Amino acid sequence: MGQAEKALISKEDYLLYERAADTKHEYFQGEIFAMSGASFKHNRISTNAIFSLRSSLKGKNCFPYGSDLRIHIPENSLFTYPDISVICGEIESTDDKFDTATNPKVIFEILSPSTKNYDKGGKFSLYRQIYSLQDYILIDSESVMVEKFSKNDDGSWTLHEFKNINDSFLIKSIEVNLLLSDLYVGLNGDLKI
Repeated sequence: MGQAEKALISKEDYLLYERAADTKHEYFQGEIFAMSGASFKHNRISTNAIFSLRSSLKGKNCFPYGSDLRIHIPENSLFTYPDISVICGEIESTDDKFDTATNPKVIFEILSPSTKNYDKGGKFSLYRQIYSLQDYILIDSESVMVEKFSKNDDGSWTLHEFKNINDSFLIKSIEVNLLLSDLYVGLNGDLKI
């Protein structure tokens, strides 16, 4: 007996549904996926990172946005909610509702045990199709570890890892230097080192 076909929905119907929903959902190639909540550690790291970014970006034409800003990648159909997006200049939106951006310069994902493989693999593959994206930063919520992927002039990506709480790293595309100790404030006793 054959498998039943999945009912696919259009991106327009997804946006109508999502704008009326009480919870967030990702959309990819006609399918909708519910998003789960985040842990205390995840939220602490996100808050720390946004605070550090906002302080460092003061006076520049870039702004960090939290996980309620929806990002769309027209090239592959993904609608998603990165943990943090940094957009420079004017926000490019998918429509006149101005709640879905297409031009992040930097994306941060905070890794949890349930999302780690997707964020490092399939999701990063989809994110690489964002024309404006220059840096993709993964922050581990279980141990002190930051992975920074930076786009090269030829379109390839270079990985730099940071594993020491005293490390810092430069996000060249937005001219911001972040300290791991600032990202992990309040979590030293809760992390594997």
